[in-house]
Parts: sequence; structure tokens; C-alpha cells
Amino acid sequence: MSVLHWQHIDDQVVSRVAEAFGLGRVNTVAYLTTGLMNRNWRITTAAGTFALKQIVDVPIAVARRNLRIAGALAQVGLPACAPVFTIDRDPVFELGEHGYCVLPWHDGDHMQGPDLTVSQAHHLGAMVGNIHDRLNSLAPSIGLSPATSRCARPVTPPHVAIEDTHRYRGAARAAGGPFDHAVIDLLDRRVALIQTYAADRPTTEDAVGPCGWTHGDLQYRNIIWRYGQIGAVIDWDRIRIRPFAEEIVRTATIQFATPDGLDLHRVTAFVTGYRTAVPIDNAALADGVHRLWWTRVSNFWHLVYHYDRDDHGCDDLLLSGEALLHWWTAHRSDVCDAFTATS
Repeated sequence: MSVLHWQHIDDQVVSRVAEAFGLGRVNTVAYLTTGLMNRNWRITTAAGTFALKQIVDVPIAVARRNLRIAGALAQVGLPACAPVFTIDRDPVFELGEHGYCVLPWHDGDHMQGPDLTVSQAHHLGAMVGNIHDRLNSLAPSIGLSPATSRCARPVTPPHVAIEDTHRYRGAARAAGGPFDHAVIDLLDRRVALIQTYAADRPTTEDAVGPCGWTHGDLQYRNIIWRYGQIGAVIDWDRIRIRPFAEEIVRTATIQFATPDGLDLHRVTAFVTGYRTAVPIDNAALADGVHRLWWTRVSNFWHLVYHYDRDDHGCDDLLLSGEALLHWWTAHRSDVCDAFTATS
């Protein structure tokens, strides 16, 4: 799919959406290039400035549920970016085969790890903890059934991961472009990594520690800072039951990644902040670090999007993610110590 086609939205579609949400006349429409999974535009209308999203990455029914949950979290004090509702009190407007939602526009910055002070890293961790606490305290009538106390997480066997490398190597050779040549080199290194560390993979699918409803994609693109504080948490598409440690580790390893590895000092501050809101012990955190490391070793999600879905929106994340994986592998003990320390 071409970038230009991905960016385009028909003027009549925008007008229909604006009418459904009671936004009045549309003045401007600008595509947002920072969204990775859905299609997003900044629109200005007679009613103000909004983010318009075409729902692509989750079923419409799930998006509708999750938007209502975000609204409920906003009502209890979290910066959860409550959706705009249609005149029929629906957070999603369906037009043809597509679903659309509208959210208030939040000015601010998407701050990556080195841009955060240690105090802000602590604040971010506390916010993640508060999200976990409030998500799992909502009444079931809002749409979330009580979570189970334990979670099973699949562990990819080494032979399956290596089979995936063969498939993607074939796809890359067939395509033959500069990106594809880089993929072939990357896959050669990944096979060596899988073979070297196959015996270090998790031995059970049972995750250690508390499980519950989680945001699912807490990373800097979905966190808006304003005046040094978190002003809004956006993109609640992936609300799902997971081990809390999984989201803690995923958030920190994305947020505090640098060209030279992870900023482990800020990782520790982040986890310490989380623990002010939700208790979690070192065994759960160590298990979360171990599991996500092996997931990164054995998973090829960038290539799923590129080759299987013909979606190139995440291509620029591939090489930086691979560099971080190799750094993490070389510093596994230090990374685990950072997550289980106290600042």
C-alpha cells in the first residue's frame, strides 16, 4: 500500500464523520505520520481541534469497548483521553466497512527516555501503576470482566523461530531492495542468537506475579507531556489481560532505549515509581524481563507487518530494535538488576 494512498481520506467521509459527531463544518485535515497502526488525522472544525482515527488494527467492537473504558478512566481522574461521542452516544461511527472515532486534540510533546528527568521517569512509572490499579477497579458493567490471577504466556520454541527466519529470508531475497538486504543480514545474526541462547528461554508458560487488565501499548508515542507532567495517555486499542510485569518491562525498554542501549538509571526510577502505586516483587519483575527478552529474540513482528501485511509503517523501527536486542543480550544481568533495584 502506497504512503499517499494511506494518507488520503475522502472529503465526503470526513464530512459524514464530523456530522455524526456534531463537530460542525470541517476547516482543515492533516494526516499524522506518527501513528503506526491506525490511520490518524488532525482536523479543525467549527467545534475545535480533534484527532480523527480510522480504526484499522482492532475489531470495531473491541475499539468501541476500549473507548468507553478510556472515558470511564478519565472520569476517575486518569489522563485517559476520553472520546467524543456521536449524537447517538456512540464512541465509534461506522461508515461502510470502516469505523471512525474522534478524540479531543491534546497539545504537548512525546518525550523519549533521555528527554525525561529521573523525577519524570518516576512519575511515568507511578502513572503506569495507577492505570493498572484503576483498570482493574472498574465495575464489570463498564465492559471488563474480573481478571484472572495468573497468566499463561506462550514461549516460542527455537525451531519455530528459526523456521520464521527462513521464511522471511526468502521473502527478502525475492524483494531484493536495500531494506531487504539489511533484513537478510539481520536474520543471519538472529539465527546465531537463537542458537546460542536457546537453552536460556523460559521453561514454562506460567508468568510470575500479578495479572490483570493493561493498556497494552504504553510507550512514548502514546504519552503526551505538557508542562513537565503527563497530560494525556492515548491509543487504548490493546486493552487486554496480561502480567503486569510484561507491561512494566515493555514500557521501560521502549521508553528508555538509547542508541547505546537502555538508560538503566531511569529504568530503576520508573520501576520505583510504579511500586508506589502497585506492589510487585522482584521475582515477578525478573520473570517479566526474562520473558520479554526471549520474545524479542524469537519474534519478528516488524517483518510480519512488512512482508505479510504490506504495511511499511514500522520499517524504521527494525534496525534500532535489533541493535537494542543485541545490547540487551550482552547485558542481561545488568538489565535485570535495574528492574529489581530500588532508587
